[in-house]
Amino acid sequence: MSLLIQNGLVVTSTGSYTADVYVEDGKIKTIGANLDIAAQTIVDAKGKYVLPGAIDPHTHLAMPFMGTSAQDDYETGTIAAACGGVTCVVDFDLQQKGESILQALERKKSWAKDKVVVDYSLHPAIMDPRPEVIEEIKDAIQKYGTPSFKIFMVYDFRVDDATMIRLLKETKKYGGLVQVHAENVHIIDHLNEEFEKAGKLAPYYHAKSRPNIAEEEAVSRAAKMVEMTGSRIYIVHLSSKEGLDRVKEARNKGVNVFAETCPQYLLLDEERYKESGFNGAKYVMSPPLRTKESNKALWEGINQGHVQVVATDHCPFDIKGKKDMNGTDDYKKIPNGAPGIETLLILMHSEGVVKGRISLEKMVDVLSTATAKMFGLADKGDIQVGKDADIVIFDPKQKFTITQEKLHMNVDYTPYEGMQVTGMPVQVFSRGKKVSEWKDDHVEFVGQKGYGRFVKRIPLNKK
Repeated sequence: MSLLIQNGLVVTSTGSYTADVYVEDGKIKTIGANLDIAAQTIVDAKGKYVLPGAIDPHTHLAMPFMGTSAQDDYETGTIAAACGGVTCVVDFDLQQKGESILQALERKKSWAKDKVVVDYSLHPAIMDPRPEVIEEIKDAIQKYGTPSFKIFMVYDFRVDDATMIRLLKETKKYGGLVQVHAENVHIIDHLNEEFEKAGKLAPYYHAKSRPNIAEEEAVSRAAKMVEMTGSRIYIVHLSSKEGLDRVKEARNKGVNVFAETCPQYLLLDEERYKESGFNGAKYVMSPPLRTKESNKALWEGINQGHVQVVATDHCPFDIKGKKDMNGTDDYKKIPNGAPGIETLLILMHSEGVVKGRISLEKMVDVLSTATAKMFGLADKGDIQVGKDADIVIFDPKQKFTITQEKLHMNVDYTPYEGMQVTGMPVQVFSRGKKVSEWKDDHVEFVGQKGYGRFVKRIPLNKK
């Protein structure tokens, strides 16, 4: 199968230029001006951007949580991804009690089999850190193709500092990366008790029970562990100015602390929790939405290079039937999470590039190129000869009003309902195969269930 994309503005993390892109057998074969090559499919991309497909390295598909499970499975979740210009996801795989890392991976792969429509990989989350599991880290990095490992500093399945140190040392040896959900559990538990006694249980108090200082302290502690071990760590879903300050502080000392943020922490703030009725529950996620000051600081963090990746933490639960199942009278019982996989690229373009907060090249970096490098996706993340032909033809002028009715995520709301955006994917290719396209007033899925495949990632640089 061959494809020739003509006259588009090819955008990379370092610059943009007008060129043709020729694709054969799922790979980018040639890039140049006025290519005279016969192809089965020819696309005229004049006036449009030719972007590397976005990579979402933070999703929770079909994840069991708080007595229910995230509603997007590998089929609906990756269809939504494809329609939003996301051509690869790295999903979290939560190890169950007694499982080896390999058993956890095989279980999650069985859920994805014959369902995924774009490529995917997995991050094992270490929930049962028995000695033999720590020993298995080497094989996970070198044989299984999963060199990144999630740990939590909160929830009942959190790891202690001693386990974090062991994981940091083990990943340093073999070229892996520890990812951490950084919040101080004791601060949160204390405030939960106080609000319970005071009868303050509306969704707004979810945000108040997880203050900026809880993230700040945990980021600082994690950074100290990295400093001590000489390893490196990746802070998932960084949400606050104070947390970012601790990241900067560590990085300025030469400590290898990397950070990801999400559109919700760039665009939404805690005033959303005050929406009428139970609507504030839409935004119950952890960490919670912060202030406009933190929004602004995180955009600056992206531009300064302290935040390297933008992901979604996509974890959808219906308001009706899931979030209200047990949580109408107690924010602590509302399943934490929100949808976002389909709106990642369009929000970063419209709210970031169009509004002058970041450059087009920076957008490509934090959504594709830096993400691929961070997680060992050797064939992804760039419009470059030899890479997978994961390509988005993007119309920077196409207007769209975000509404759940026109999206594909398997959930009954979007946090961005009614938001008008400028710029939409008009054709999306996964390894050279078209998986979605703009039709009339929305993007439509045109791909094939089961086309996506598991991607083995390479070990990371042993810094």
